[in-house]
Amino acid sequence: MNLDQELAARVAVSGDRQAFAQLVERHQQPIRRYLRRLLSGDDATADDLAQETFLTAYQKLHTFKGRSSLSTWLHTVAYRQFLSWHRKRKRTRPMAEVPDQGHDTRPATDAEILARQLLGQVGPEDRACLTLAYSVGMSHAEIAQVVDQPLGTVKARIHRAKLKLNQWLQDNDHSLQTQAKRKANGGEQRHA
Repeated sequence: MNLDQELAARVAVSGDRQAFAQLVERHQQPIRRYLRRLLSGDDATADDLAQETFLTAYQKLHTFKGRSSLSTWLHTVAYRQFLSWHRKRKRTRPMAEVPDQGHDTRPATDAEILARQLLGQVGPEDRACLTLAYSVGMSHAEIAQVVDQPLGTVKARIHRAKLKLNQWLQDNDHSLQTQAKRKANGGEQRHA
């Protein structure tokens, strides 16, 4: 039995708050990062949904059967929190600019800003599949379990979303290399 399963069992059987605190400490950052990507950088809402995720997890940990990793189960709970929030808000427009970084003290890199903007270009289900694949590193089978969709649907969502994002990058002449060259050229012109 691995540490996550052991801690989860202690919580499920006796409501052990210290064990749950250890689980939160182990999984809080990956869940927050996942939700921040799903919300295209809306860090405050992502943090709220992360709290809701762990509250729900504490209440429902007795339903965790160990058929998947605890991380996969927590990502499933987080995804359902996100979908519930999304249905209530009906937010379908991509964000216009990157929101304030909140209490994340390290500045966002050009790549992080572009990733947030790009993820805002695809729908929530596609965004979830892309984030789980490339940010979290889950297999297609694990993603299918999290989003509760057939494996073929997950593969199709990822493929379509990648095509859409590549097209958007080409249409808008956005690439990190292009941005870096613009900054370098702009910097040379200002100092000349």
